Amino acid sequence: MSTAAVSATPHFRDPGLPLAQRVDELLSQLTDEERIAMLHQYSPAIPRLGVGEFRTGTETLHGVAWLGEATTFPQAVGLGASWDESLVREVAEAVSVEQRAFHHHRPPAVGTGRNSLQGWAPVVNLLRDPRWGRNEEGYSEDPAHSARLGDAFCRGMSGDDPEHLRTAPVLKHFLGYNNEDDRCTTSSGLRPRVLHEYDLAAFRLAIATGAATGVMAAYNLVNGRPCHVSPLIEQQLRRWAEPTGHELFVVSDAEAPSNLVDPEHYFDDHAESHAAALKAGIDSFTDHGEDTAVTVGRITEALERGLLTMDDVDRAVRRQLSLRFRLGEFAPESDPYAGIGWEVVNSPAHQELALRAATESVVLLKNEGLLPLPADRRVAVVGPLACTLFEDWYSGSHPYRITVADGLGVQGVEGVDRIVLRTADGRALTAAGPHGLLTVAEAQDSDPSAQFDLFDWDLGVLTLRSSATGRYASLRDADRRVAADRDQPGEWDVHETFRLEPDGDGGELLRSVLTGRYAQVHAATGVVTMSGESPAMAAVLTRTVVRDGVAEAVAAAAAADTAVVVLGNDPHINGRETQDRAGLNLPPNQDRLLRAVLAAQPDTVLVVMSSYPYALDWAAGHVPAILWTSHAGQETGRALARVLRGDADASGRLPQTWYQGEDELPERLDYDIIKAGWTYQYHRTPALYPFGHGLSYADFSYSRLALDADRLPQDGTVTARVSLGNRGERAGMETVQLYVRALDARYEAPLLRLADFRKVRLAAGEWTELEFRLPVEQALAHWDVATGAFTVDPGRYELLVARSAADPVLTARFTVDGPAPAPRRAVGRPLRAVDFDDYRDAVIVDAGRTDGDAVTPAANQEARLVFRNVDLTGAATLTAEVSRTAPGPAGLDVYADGLLLAALPVDSTGDRYTWTTVSAALGHQHGTVGELTVVLTGEQRLAALTFAP
Repeated sequence: MSTAAVSATPHFRDPGLPLAQRVDELLSQLTDEERIAMLHQYSPAIPRLGVGEFRTGTETLHGVAWLGEATTFPQAVGLGASWDESLVREVAEAVSVEQRAFHHHRPPAVGTGRNSLQGWAPVVNLLRDPRWGRNEEGYSEDPAHSARLGDAFCRGMSGDDPEHLRTAPVLKHFLGYNNEDDRCTTSSGLRPRVLHEYDLAAFRLAIATGAATGVMAAYNLVNGRPCHVSPLIEQQLRRWAEPTGHELFVVSDAEAPSNLVDPEHYFDDHAESHAAALKAGIDSFTDHGEDTAVTVGRITEALERGLLTMDDVDRAVRRQLSLRFRLGEFAPESDPYAGIGWEVVNSPAHQELALRAATESVVLLKNEGLLPLPADRRVAVVGPLACTLFEDWYSGSHPYRITVADGLGVQGVEGVDRIVLRTADGRALTAAGPHGLLTVAEAQDSDPSAQFDLFDWDLGVLTLRSSATGRYASLRDADRRVAADRDQPGEWDVHETFRLEPDGDGGELLRSVLTGRYAQVHAATGVVTMSGESPAMAAVLTRTVVRDGVAEAVAAAAAADTAVVVLGNDPHINGRETQDRAGLNLPPNQDRLLRAVLAAQPDTVLVVMSSYPYALDWAAGHVPAILWTSHAGQETGRALARVLRGDADASGRLPQTWYQGEDELPERLDYDIIKAGWTYQYHRTPALYPFGHGLSYADFSYSRLALDADRLPQDGTVTARVSLGNRGERAGMETVQLYVRALDARYEAPLLRLADFRKVRLAAGEWTELEFRLPVEQALAHWDVATGAFTVDPGRYELLVARSAADPVLTARFTVDGPAPAPRRAVGRPLRAVDFDDYRDAVIVDAGRTDGDAVTPAANQEARLVFRNVDLTGAATLTAEVSRTAPGPAGLDVYADGLLLAALPVDSTGDRYTWTTVSAALGHQHGTVGELTVVLTGEQRLAALTFAP
């Protein structure tokens, strides 16, 4: 190469220069307009510099999604059930390799340029409530478990090269996001202990190790403030990342920047809201699809109004450019991943990995000796999920499907009714022509075009599959017609769900769930359209069952030696993004099918294929064998067959609690796992199947648990050794789980807390000794509200080796030595209202739009805050920082050990963010350490109390 050619190469393209220098070099050449445009998801090309288009985000949760066929792995909750960090890392590596292939060799499905190398995965939101519509996307209800699997996934995505990223993983969704209903306007109340010990803990590891390159903010609010303007982005996330030498690139969720104004009404206009989000740490705005003009216009207006400076813009652009350099965009000749070819997509190696992942995620919940099935046993496979594998919103498109019936090599029976629907004049609803257009025509009950298989998913929601086309009836948006032409229900707006509502006179009305409109029949053509605005406008139909699904399933089961009943959910229906589940029970039709099959065939295996737990109380008491799998991808059926036949051990373990049906769960929006009693850590009612539960075909035995010390300092490390053996006649995999608990806690400590885990494979008769090193500051620390930091209290602790959170097999006690916690000194320093030890009828809200928390009474309630072990020595006066919007006074009473110290009136300040102070002399001197109680009566907000001499 000539000297002239070398000198003509821009410095930012020189891989030999430091990353920061290259970023600054390119940034300095960008105009203000070009920099502003980079803040949108679709960053336009800059031809004069040879800079190409860039877009954030390819969905990669358990396979490359939305771009066509790609290897499909188990849902994240299924990967969580594997409890296998190395496996999760391998899956992520395969996903990232295929993402690279799509980037290099396939055009994007939307827009121009290349498919993004930023992967919007993993999801580390914790599975607090099993009714969450997006339960399938998370790994676990436990923060340590989820954090470790999330870190493993990020490591697999990013690759091992010290300078280059294979892809750029993004943790979702920050923060406190575990409900779908009204998700854009609901606030997750996270008291400091829950915030630090639970929700933040799931994000910290992957950021601190540098495995995660970015974070996506969540739709919801936390403590009254939208996540997209959360101070925690800078105060926590970016602080954790500092030692890695790389800044996090933080992206918004889709349309969430606009939500700040409507529907959240948190800001008055979009220029103000976008400025606040950018300053809070959002680097890329996913808003208005490919249209960059709206975002650019709002940021430009914010600059013109002085709400932003170009320094604010530059910080975000610098983070984007840094990521793009690490992905090899500006020096592809030095990118070790640039040569990945298309042949990696759904390669034989990835198919084998998909099978292994699906196999290891199967959980054997119950087995009374029925499993594994002998090879010569005749098996009937029945149930609505016997002959299908569903995709979900964030899965790739299956390159092929191995159903449970396929895996066991039998003809499945779905156990659903086949029906004919007729109008009042006797004509039948038919799927006519090559596209299966629904038309009313003359047809016999035996005519396949008039027959539909009816799948009942509960709550009156149905899908109809044509016997003639083998495809599902689907509403067309353009003309409101219905055609049986869809392979499966899917897409963001599900067009394949209907209801059959009684008309009051023995007939039924077909209604679209999506639009709420009713079926009408065109008088001349007989074409069916979903255009009726009311029941009075609907065509009245009568249903004839031409094949009894339960009877067919029962006959198949009775003719076999064993029945395998496959029940569960369609991930697009009655529990998905934007829709939480109504409850935990199986759909009644599925429960009825199971009972009927079991009555005919006592040797029945229940396979639950689902995105979430079910309350299987009746089945647990009657069915001899039960397994659970997530929707585990293209190899689901082969994986289940391997476990059912005993070709593979049942090695999955539950990543979340399966509650009993009669167990009244806490209110959905109560995010305080401590007080509400969520998860195995705080839930006191025995679970149906506990966290960590799962049986094996091997016979594992534990012995000789020993600690290297029975006393250790607060910054020490305890080493635990335990022997594990396989006394069975076959190889197997056991997940060794270590839990800890405090025996002398001064705070409401978890009943148990997962401290470590390891998956171990042992041959028949093999024994091994395992060693676990537990740093005390990681395993035993809790968030101390008195000091605003993690601390380890001195005292007695117990370590438990367990098969699940409810099945400890060995225990050992030890003592942590150190000074006793000092009383909380309250004089001369603010006592934050949110730093309570206990409370009643209180809600945490935002003290200001950018920072700060306050406490307010719940609607029409009197709030009570309790602060324990408070030292008021020398206190003579009390000042409270308060606000109130309503006219007239509210009351704030402060008690010490039950004695009234002060009663302060709180007058209106006119606005929730307009704060004032109210003061009073204390009614009596209180010079001892005791319990402080604050009672808030009437609408008000309390930020802090300050006692003074």
